[in-house]
Amino acid sequence: MSDGTASPALPRGKPAFDQDPHRVREISERNLEAAIGREVRNFRRQQGMTVADLANVTGLSIGMLSKIENGNTSPSLTTLQVLSHAFSVPVTAFFRSYEERREAQHVKAGEHVEIERRGTRAGHQYHLLGHIGSNNSGVVVEPYIITLTTESDTFPAFQHDGLELLYMLEGEVDYRHGDVVYPLKPGDSLFFDADAPHGPETLVKLPARYLSVIAYPQG
Repeated sequence: MSDGTASPALPRGKPAFDQDPHRVREISERNLEAAIGREVRNFRRQQGMTVADLANVTGLSIGMLSKIENGNTSPSLTTLQVLSHAFSVPVTAFFRSYEERREAQHVKAGEHVEIERRGTRAGHQYHLLGHIGSNNSGVVVEPYIITLTTESDTFPAFQHDGLELLYMLEGEVDYRHGDVVYPLKPGDSLFFDADAPHGPETLVKLPARYLSVIAYPQG
């Protein structure tokens, strides 16, 4: 059982994971062959087929199918037609991820939309900074600026799917997550599993504003 104090911070200088945020994708990951290969692999897995199963159905060799899925060869139109018959999809389906538009939203200062988010408590102002619906990542992300004032309720029992990141911009709040209360001041952040009860427990210094980014799987 926790004593209500915050857990130790991550060790300084030690990365939490190995992903390089500045990495640029190799050209081979962006080209047409790679895009076709990803779609072939996705269709095969969706239909519960192994590479050997697909080879038996299409007459293509396992080696050739592996090269196609890995983006190491440019399949002919005839090969794509054979694969489209095997998966019962149009040939154009193999070009879907190559042609898809990648969305971005630019919200200028003062243009964010104030919304009534499901489960919002009295006096909690939610300003949505942008929204991208269905996308290839399989994840939905909701970024908000949340403002708390003297009219705001304290409610440390929010629960919802996904992960959430808070970044304190202004004011001070004692924020509960599960059995632990974290004192948040400007510049502090809190990253947590949002399935546990969480929310502001004590409004220490008002007004308080923080960035809230919620991420959860697409339905």
